[in-house]
Amino acid sequence: MPKKIKVLFYHRSMEMGGVERVILDLFQNLPQDLFDITLLLNTFQGELRHEIPPHIRVITVEKGREDMSSNKLIKFAQLVKRAIILWYYRKNPKALFRKFIKTDFDIEVASGYTDFDAVLNSPMKARKIAWFHSDVSYDPDQKRVMSRITSLKKFDWVIFGSLQTRDVIKELYHIEYPNSCVIYNAIKIDEARKKSLDFPVSFDQRPVFSSMGRLHIRKNYHTLMKVHKRLLDDGFEHSIAVIGGGSEMENLKTQAKDLDVEKSYLLLDSQINPYPYIKNSDYFIFPSESESYPLTIGEVMGLEIPVISTNVGGIPEMIEHNYDGLLVEPNEESIYQGMKLFLTDKTLVEKIKTSAKVSVTKFDNDEIYRQVTSVFEKQYQLKQ
Repeated sequence: MPKKIKVLFYHRSMEMGGVERVILDLFQNLPQDLFDITLLLNTFQGELRHEIPPHIRVITVEKGREDMSSNKLIKFAQLVKRAIILWYYRKNPKALFRKFIKTDFDIEVASGYTDFDAVLNSPMKARKIAWFHSDVSYDPDQKRVMSRITSLKKFDWVIFGSLQTRDVIKELYHIEYPNSCVIYNAIKIDEARKKSLDFPVSFDQRPVFSSMGRLHIRKNYHTLMKVHKRLLDDGFEHSIAVIGGGSEMENLKTQAKDLDVEKSYLLLDSQINPYPYIKNSDYFIFPSESESYPLTIGEVMGLEIPVISTNVGGIPEMIEHNYDGLLVEPNEESIYQGMKLFLTDKTLVEKIKTSAKVSVTKFDNDEIYRQVTSVFEKQYQLKQ
């Protein structure tokens, strides 16, 4: 039997997010006869931690919040201890290798920019691959941006999640990556359709705009709430259901209370199966200030829910404006006008729904798995 290519993926945790779903999808679909895959997690934490396929070996440095004490003081001490241990291994990659990894791999993969240093500082003589999903044009911290795009140069190969993700670096910083390619994230439309029927969902106030994303400031849910309030004040009745958890949850709850929209701007937190909520909504709104190639857009189109999305990152590579979706700018006025159009122009909405039924065929997952397989095989050959 031919030797399998040993691949080590690095990642921080398995909290619900686009990168985590991409990793899981690759684990499920890359050929098992070619690859022996291991996942190194900083923490065994997150809603998706039990979704890792059984054939994937998992190495965990520290336990997750879910496995810590319910006592606040003890949990705080555990979190401090965990932070110190993770800091130590970041500074001492050889110690990390000796204690947890212990054997060499052919390929090391940084699943996102948070894993760049861990892979680049690894003592292994493996081929090093970076997966980059971020739109650097949104980030005002130029020192951070330069650190990330400079680190990319040190990898043997870089996979960009969209054309825009790579092109914007060339446009803004005049930096190119000859050892790179663009591979879109696979979108599991059939799986989303099946899961959307798992349980019934009803909303009290219609029409409903659903949305899904991590509650981070750049996801722009604070702006969406302001738009929601404006539309209500202008007589356009509707509600918004936001699926996702994150650091902005408490801020958004406070904002909803201040604007008196707690009953119509629904913060549903993370859901293992979000698709019934989306399927039973009338529209989908994606207000983010920056993205690469979000899986959610393709899934929602597959569920035949008309989409309004901000015109950022790789989203224009997914949506054709006024054909299978509506593109708006990531500001209050543009989002307001887009949502108002959906609420008042039923002909446009029906046209977008009809077009999306056809256009979802552009998402070819088998080709994506072939492309990833080809990259890994070529890097392995170069290592020999």
